[in-house]
Amino acid sequence: MIGRSNSPVPDLRVSAPENARLAATVLLAIIMCSASWVFGWPDWVERGLIAVGLTLVAVAGMMAAQARVRLRARAMATDLLTGFIDKDASPSFVADDDGIIHARNAAAAKRFTDAEKESLAGTLRAVLANPSAVLFRLQSRARAEGAAQEDVVTRRGHVRLAVHQMHGGSFLWRVEDIIERNSLGRSAESIPIPMMTVGRTGAVLFMNEAARGLIGGRIKSLGRLFVDLPVRSGQINTMTTATGPIQALVVENTRTQGRNELYFLETNNTEAFEGSANFENLPVPFLKIAPSGEVLSVNKLALGLLGVANCKDMKLGQLMTGLGRPMSDWLRDTADGLAPNKSEFLRLSRSDKEVFVQVTLSRTMEDGATVLIAVLNDATELKTLEAQFVQSQKMQAIGQLAGGVAHDFNNLLTAISGHCDLLLLRHDQGDQDYGDLIQIHENANRAAALVSQLLAFSRKQTLLPEVLDLRDTLSDLTHLLNRLVGEKVTLTLSHDPVMRSIRADKRQLEQVLMNLVVNARDAMPQGGEIRIETEVVTLDRPLERDRATVPAGDWVTVKVLDEGEGIDPDKLQKVFEPFYTTKRTGEGTGLGLSTAYGIVKQTGGYIFVDSIKGSGTEFILYFPVHTAPTTPSKEAKPKVEDSAPKHGEGVVLLVEDEAPVRAFASRALRLRGYTVLEAESAEDALRTLEDPGLNVDVFVTDVVMPGMDGPSWVREALKTRPNTRVVFVSGYAEGAFGEAEPNVPNSVFLAKPFSLNQLTETVHKQLN
Repeated sequence: MIGRSNSPVPDLRVSAPENARLAATVLLAIIMCSASWVFGWPDWVERGLIAVGLTLVAVAGMMAAQARVRLRARAMATDLLTGFIDKDASPSFVADDDGIIHARNAAAAKRFTDAEKESLAGTLRAVLANPSAVLFRLQSRARAEGAAQEDVVTRRGHVRLAVHQMHGGSFLWRVEDIIERNSLGRSAESIPIPMMTVGRTGAVLFMNEAARGLIGGRIKSLGRLFVDLPVRSGQINTMTTATGPIQALVVENTRTQGRNELYFLETNNTEAFEGSANFENLPVPFLKIAPSGEVLSVNKLALGLLGVANCKDMKLGQLMTGLGRPMSDWLRDTADGLAPNKSEFLRLSRSDKEVFVQVTLSRTMEDGATVLIAVLNDATELKTLEAQFVQSQKMQAIGQLAGGVAHDFNNLLTAISGHCDLLLLRHDQGDQDYGDLIQIHENANRAAALVSQLLAFSRKQTLLPEVLDLRDTLSDLTHLLNRLVGEKVTLTLSHDPVMRSIRADKRQLEQVLMNLVVNARDAMPQGGEIRIETEVVTLDRPLERDRATVPAGDWVTVKVLDEGEGIDPDKLQKVFEPFYTTKRTGEGTGLGLSTAYGIVKQTGGYIFVDSIKGSGTEFILYFPVHTAPTTPSKEAKPKVEDSAPKHGEGVVLLVEDEAPVRAFASRALRLRGYTVLEAESAEDALRTLEDPGLNVDVFVTDVVMPGMDGPSWVREALKTRPNTRVVFVSGYAEGAFGEAEPNVPNSVFLAKPFSLNQLTETVHKQLN
């Protein structure tokens, strides 16, 4: 290790042991031996003190011997550590807590020649833009954890900075260059032209698939590939392959760390690459670019991919965009050999269609001047798949957000409408506050309808499916649809004579059809015809379209067709996104089609859209045919809504984590004569049920709660109280049960927001 003058290397050379303890022990032994002589104490005291003093002398001798052995071992270990660090190929430094360098190995002295810099931050400034922040962060972690490391991206590549805390407060720093083998391998593997990476000695480090196919397998050194060495870059070289010698144009690109990249283009004619005219016939899209960005030449395949007739007087930045930084910086860094040799994905500046390309930029010499070669690879399909994945992730995140917001709003609306119901019980129609309470109640119901749209989009709403005949459903809806479309628009219905039933929520299905008809009306401001057609179709094999697969089987389709303006092709894939609308501000929320999409998907169906600009739009809905036998007994029972339930008797255990909802529900049940026990969590409910003398008739519990959820604690409670009835309430859909739904016997579900009468009627039915 090379240290600073008059500055020992901390913790690489062990300091002399501390002698204070040994000296104190020996001094105490002398005092005890001489004390009896000085003070004239009796003989037996004198003999005792002398014995203790001699014992202390012996202990001091043993301590000195052990310290000597320990120092010798530490010195040996330090010599080994010093030799290891000194021979390390990566630059290493020993610095104190203030960052002052006390020693560095040979690799550090060779790489960082500025010896005047005594601080580590000053030395690493040639590598890192802001070394002080990185060093402070790593040193703090090393002080807490003993060691730390961090990978830093610089203009010259990736650097790994590691630090270890040493005994005594010093720190050992190590700077290591990271070779981007993985990213290089991934990008180079997809390049359609043969290429390989070679080391200083000519060893082959990497070959892409195209190179392995050209040569006939993997090779270990250039000596087995080329007849004449060294390789002549930019010229025809003879290569030995599995099928025999071939002629190939070789372009060499020099990288850092002593590694070079070789690109090959096979040719049977040595003169084929002598003229620039033959450059246009290369089988791979190529561009030859000046470091300033000017396109010098381009071959035919590149012209076809770029969608231009020629690139005369054009720069690379005019042909493609999306780099994320100035194009000139990328070109300049590549020409100077500073940019890491990896591919970039850019978007072509084409007006006819969206095309993405993978651009691999390499540096070469031509007539003594630096020239950049850009290899293009069509990456449109890859970027499209990536965009679809990102879109699905975004839709899933928005759906989770919408469902969570709707759940919280349902809790608030339950408390608002519930307490409003309690106030209405104490006011009759002649009261001056009665009208205000009715307004609060009606607006709470409007808010609940809006929340149901959010739940429909997130596919977490509560559906009440029933067996439907679409002919009857549309017949009942015709009057309302005619009022919606107005006088300028004609509504025509066409049904399959052999219609089959489906199972869906009638109210939600009507909402879907109204959304589609209103959108069709808005697309025809001058009037026209809207056609609704129903048909039974049988798919012999799965139908694949728009990234969805409709399974084979029997389906009922509903088509909504208009003669409107149509939808632009670039907007067609966005129509089902939430809050996306082509209408002017104030005319649409952007939730109509996303709500329809959510309802159809939750029902088990599919929805697709086709549109031709200027000719109209067609939405087609697929619903699975319902084959189970219908149960008309439910329809025979007339449902009396909002009727005052009978007074009941019984004990109700109410479990709800939202205090306002719990307060309303408790008061509502007590008004009907029930005895109510309250708990704010599942754990509190189970503690309440520990009393064996307590009799509970009904559990009324929320589904989603902090800690143990509703179904979990109910199943636990039913082990000792198997005959207890259960009412689950939730702001989510009935699907909030998850896999636990079928395992809870004697239970019903009540969706939030619920009214006073709905709650008490549900409990009454469970008890009777």
